[in-house]
Amino acid sequence: MVLLKNFRNIIRIPELTQKLLFTLGVLVIFRLGAYIPVAGVNLTSLAEYMKQTSGVAGLLKYLDLFSAGKLAQCTLFALGIGPYITASIILQVLSMGGITYLEQLAKEGEYGRKQINQYTRYLTVLIAIAWSGGLLSFLAYNNLILTPGFGFSAFFILSIVTGAIIVMWLGEQISARGLGNGSSVLIFASIVADIPTKVIQTILAVQVGNLSGILAWIVLFVFLAISTLIIFLEKGERKIPVQYARRIIGQRVYGGQNTYIPFKINPVGVMPAIFASSALNIPIFIASALADRFGFFRIVADAMQVNGFLFNVFTFGLIVFFSYAYTAMVFKPTDLADNMKKSGGFIPGIRPGKSTADYFDYILLRIGLVGAIYLGILVLLPNILQSIITMPFYFGGTSLLILIGVALELSSQIESYLIEHKYGSFLPSGRMKNKV
Repeated sequence: MVLLKNFRNIIRIPELTQKLLFTLGVLVIFRLGAYIPVAGVNLTSLAEYMKQTSGVAGLLKYLDLFSAGKLAQCTLFALGIGPYITASIILQVLSMGGITYLEQLAKEGEYGRKQINQYTRYLTVLIAIAWSGGLLSFLAYNNLILTPGFGFSAFFILSIVTGAIIVMWLGEQISARGLGNGSSVLIFASIVADIPTKVIQTILAVQVGNLSGILAWIVLFVFLAISTLIIFLEKGERKIPVQYARRIIGQRVYGGQNTYIPFKINPVGVMPAIFASSALNIPIFIASALADRFGFFRIVADAMQVNGFLFNVFTFGLIVFFSYAYTAMVFKPTDLADNMKKSGGFIPGIRPGKSTADYFDYILLRIGLVGAIYLGILVLLPNILQSIITMPFYFGGTSLLILIGVALELSSQIESYLIEHKYGSFLPSGRMKNKV
């Protein structure tokens, strides 16, 4: 009853209702496009090929986590949001150091951000063309095309690239007019859409005796325990005390109060996990696609098997790297310290200005290390579990983290609207509180 009351409160807020309906409408379009197949592909033979668990087939099954199985079905939205995320990674890394022009744009505020976003769109198209060409080569090499030829090749690449552009546009529309980060929400929707299939596969595996019922319950308990741990740590934060000097302007007294600045254990959410997954996909896909033609790439592909030892090591390393890189882009200690100084705020025992900025850098370095390690471990735990226990499906730690992280972000946004309009918390258990 409490949850039903909260949904009624959502409807009473026109702005929140509009954002929620807009987001749901975009997701409906996204899911419809994911069921439109590209003509000319032998889907029956492709489905048989995808039953394999190694090589390119194993990689495609891993990439399918972000398109709810539609990459293996060659649908219009087969590439999902992957090209856009990859382009964002490349541009953001180059903006941090590599191309002087992009570094200057990154420092020019709103104008620079818009320019970088435009370059990201252009790069997304180029990456989508490259990925669709790779997918076309894979289909041609395995004789999965019904009517091969230049006409089909052009039509296939045009269809897949157009789908990637539409998905990129849908994600931007959610970020601008809906709830949450558009890219994260689209990935979240793809993962959620594939959960019923995985549940059915597990039930069938237990019924036919391929999976022990007790083992299935143990796996469920472990996933719930990991989910609980993710929720607990995602709400954890370090509170930095701030005092404001008392100032008298005219007949009024300003300042004099004490407050704090919260630094979360994981200040950048699920983005490092998404970036790490996308960045790792590129070399693995190239090696897997060329493994049958060149011996060197065969060695690389065998060493970098999805969910293998080296795969997990590189995933952990990239998550740590992107955690620090994304934190550096999101948080500007110098700007934060300058704003505090202008407002008359200071940290007890720390001089305002540069000393405060250095202190913020020190705190972010320590908290960032803990957050990056925790993020990497949580992503790898389900992978390690599934390497020990044979499951009828693959559900990686990255997917679990994205699932929970995006759900928490959406809940927090809805809750902020409810609290702003004095309707209380969205969840029946009360307001979402951060842990100190």
